[in-house]
Amino acid sequence: MPIYNDSLPFVRSDGGRAKAGRGKSGDCVTRAIAVATGRPYAEVYAELAEINASMRLTKLRKRGKVGSRTAGHGIYTQSKLFKAYMLVEGFEWTPTMGIGTGCRVHMRQGELPMGRLVVMLSRHAAAVIDGVVYDTADPSRGGTRCVYGYYKLS
Repeated sequence: MPIYNDSLPFVRSDGGRAKAGRGKSGDCVTRAIAVATGRPYAEVYAELAEINASMRLTKLRKRGKVGSRTAGHGIYTQSKLFKAYMLVEGFEWTPTMGIGTGCRVHMRQGELPMGRLVVMLSRHAAAVIDGVVYDTADPSRGGTRCVYGYYKLS
């Protein structure tokens, strides 16, 4: 797998998780939204936990495979409730991949627009602000990681 020189710059950020008194968890969506909006992590966490708690418990959710009743163990980002939440927060969705299209946008310079983004990756979400990735670890895989789509703050 090649490493591109045009990988996005990376800044280590927990989005305010430690300050909010939360330990390590599957909270990438919460962190990404907190960073992209500049809102406190605790507020975003509470709102996403409310969305998760209101969703119907499926067999997979009962077994802890997809999301949970809190925001600390994953958010089902394909739900209508989550998508509505992102619209209310001022984000606009742009898909960058479709069935049979292959990967067209990667985590590298020149392939994502400027602005405040929540980038959706395989089993992960990250904040990208003006071409800089803010996350707890670099998710770019050397510029080769495929972007499924992104929410851009208007």
